[in-house]
Amino acid sequence: MAMGHDHDTSNIPEGETISGDPIDSTLWAHIFIQMLAFGILFPVGMVLGMIKSRWHVPLQVLATVIALLGFALGHMHGGREFAESNVHSAFASTLFFQMVVQVVIGIYLKLHLEKGINGRIRPVIRIIHSINGKLFPVVSWTQMLFGGITTLGFCQGDHLGQCLAHFIMGSAFIAYGICLTILLLVGQLWLRRTGRSQEFFDSVVIAAWGCVNTFTEHRWGTAWVRNDWQHTTMGIIWWCAGLAGVWLSRARDGSPKRNFIPGFVIMVTGWAMSAHPQDLPISAMTHKMFGYTLMAAGVTRIIEISFVVKDKVGISESGYDTHSFQYIPVFLLYASGFLFMGATEEQMNLVAAAGLDHVAYILILYSLAFLLFLFTNMLIYLYDRVANADNIAANAPAPEGHIRLNGRPREDARLRDAEEFELDGLMTDDEDEEQAQRKKLLNQEEGGLSSPSTVGRNSDRIA
Repeated sequence: MAMGHDHDTSNIPEGETISGDPIDSTLWAHIFIQMLAFGILFPVGMVLGMIKSRWHVPLQVLATVIALLGFALGHMHGGREFAESNVHSAFASTLFFQMVVQVVIGIYLKLHLEKGINGRIRPVIRIIHSINGKLFPVVSWTQMLFGGITTLGFCQGDHLGQCLAHFIMGSAFIAYGICLTILLLVGQLWLRRTGRSQEFFDSVVIAAWGCVNTFTEHRWGTAWVRNDWQHTTMGIIWWCAGLAGVWLSRARDGSPKRNFIPGFVIMVTGWAMSAHPQDLPISAMTHKMFGYTLMAAGVTRIIEISFVVKDKVGISESGYDTHSFQYIPVFLLYASGFLFMGATEEQMNLVAAAGLDHVAYILILYSLAFLLFLFTNMLIYLYDRVANADNIAANAPAPEGHIRLNGRPREDARLRDAEEFELDGLMTDDEDEEQAQRKKLLNQEEGGLSSPSTVGRNSDRIA
């Protein structure tokens, strides 16, 4: 929602950032159009670009046009008024600048200018285009969060610190879930090529994040309160456990080794979060459910590593097979992220004032987690079906009783079996015998195509 236009802000109460007016239809149209463009079309276009699809450019052009339409609607709305100095308006300039840069670079690459200096700078431009395109969903996610915060007038004054903690940590859990989804479905072979276990990378991030939390969760020079103690000690256990996880990620011979440390850290973090003191009953129940969900993610992660894949990268050497249990810890991270982002003080006050109980609210957040989980799997499927088409065909099991030619089942044999099944029971005994003789002769003819010594015999038999 770009609110950089000149609107009358006289109806905004002193000390607030929004007026009490309802959201009008123009602003609702802006919200849904931008969600369509930045939340769906641009990510799909990014994947199409990664697989070099001919639909990449048309879809990105369509998404850009829709985004510009939404930008215009954000300047034309009535109803609720917003303070001019809001984070969503300020960040909109960065988002659209990145979009324009991406479009310009895309046009340059489409011209295929490869002579002279263009031949030297083109590889660099392609790298910039690739990195910028992959960062775009992250920037879009940030802007959509800013849009929701600005619309409701949240995260102002003393609430800013808590908002930052909830939205950053919640987004981190979701990002972790997305990374695990990618590694589970298309990243197992890449992990083997790195010579590192997945817990090595997880533990490095956990240790780094713990160092940051250790020194930033308390305002130094002020009195310590109970939440400061909990957040700071949580940061300490993160970097301590992260270092242990890095050490355990190598076997005695130096080969990659799986370990339980990241799952255990997630479980302990969930336990600590479930015990946070809260003022409102609905806030306490939401935080408790968040903690339980995170604990379940950690426990199921440990079970997956120890008993499902049995300390291996995956359940098969091909790297393309998954176990249904492996999706459980991944999805629970999505759900944990949405639960934590939806548990700020201002959101809890809003939900309580609306008369919504904690059960309905938690189910809504779980529903959002399922939608993002589904969309992520769809994007990975779109990429995988093209980028790994040969490997998928080679590893797909052949129908029972059939052989493969160049990795594909024999379609003529399949069709012949289907015809025999449909005609079964409709033939007389004489017709059955005649059909059996024809089938035997046909099989011998097929064998003769690869065996020259049978050509003469087959010809005599046909005569």
